[in-house]
Amino acid sequence: MPLRWYGPADPSNATYRHFSRVVNLCLHAMGFAAFNSGLWFIQQIRHPWGHLALWTEAWLVLLIVHLLIVIRLRPGRETDSAES
Repeated sequence: MPLRWYGPADPSNATYRHFSRVVNLCLHAMGFAAFNSGLWFIQQIRHPWGHLALWTEAWLVLLIVHLLIVIRLRPGRETDSAES
């Protein structure tokens, strides 16, 4: 099921901002998976690249930091009930 936002796009709405952060995290994870799997595939059919593991680990750390930021900035339950 695709992610959709039903309602007006209001950047002052905490739930909308959280939804935007989640969508950006999903795009970051998809880019990580596509780009790194492509690099590892190319490495397997051509000569090895010595720094590919370091590149992948560094990007994975950034992805995990992004995930922690999204979790940290999620709105609380009181925000959801106050806006209803």
